Parts: sequence; structure tokens; C-alpha cells
Amino acid sequence: QVQVVESGGGLVQAGGSLRLSCAASGRTFSRYTVGWFRQAPGQEREFVAAVSRSGGVTAYATSVKGRFTISRDNTESTVILQMNSLKPEDTAVYYCAAVNDYRGAVRTNRDEYDYWGQGTQVTVSS
Repeated sequence: QVQVVESGGGLVQAGGSLRLSCAASGRTFSRYTVGWFRQAPGQEREFVAAVSRSGGVTAYATSVKGRFTISRDNTESTVILQMNSLKPEDTAVYYCAAVNDYRGAVRTNRDEYDYWGQGTQVTVSS
């Protein structure tokens, strides 16, 4: 099993940047695909980005491609979501999630993830 904890959220003006961190516990973090999802009030939780267990494969939602970058450091058991050129529509609670993936693939479907953090609020003002 793995536990994940998000940090780094906050309030930022449109056009600004934030760096979210997902810290994982457990000795087998490198076996897990990790994804970021977000949920705005009244909306469903949606996929943002994911990274394979080696870090070699990434995937992004169309709405964030070119602005967000996901990366991981398995030695530190950490996944980073660097968010640039933020827009008001990026405002949401951001969640980190993990799933043990022997294939080394990325997953974009939230129903495939087994372990979730509590979330961190990101607010982008116009």
C-alpha cells in the first residue's frame, strides 16, 4: 500500500504559477503510476496529468497541455505538478492518486486509481 499527501496549493493571480507536490509513503513507490485530478464545485473530478512509474511516460488533459508539467523523483517518493500560465478555470481542489501498475503505463481514468490524497485547494483570481 501507499499513502499520498498533497501540498503546494494556494491563491494566485491569472498568469501566475504554482508547484504542487505529492509525497508518498512506502518503500515501493516506483511501482506506482501517479496521477493528478481536480474537482471544481459542482463538477465531477477530472483528469489533469499522469506519470508512469519510471517517469518516462506522461499524459495530460487537453486543457492543461503546454501549461502544466508532471514529473517524479522515485528516490524522494515525490511527484511534482508544475502549473504555469494559470487561468481562473484552473480553480479547483487538486488530488494526487496512485495505482500499482506492473505494465508501467499511465492511466487517465480516475476509477482505476486506488489510493487518494485529501486534496489541496488551488484558486486562480482574474
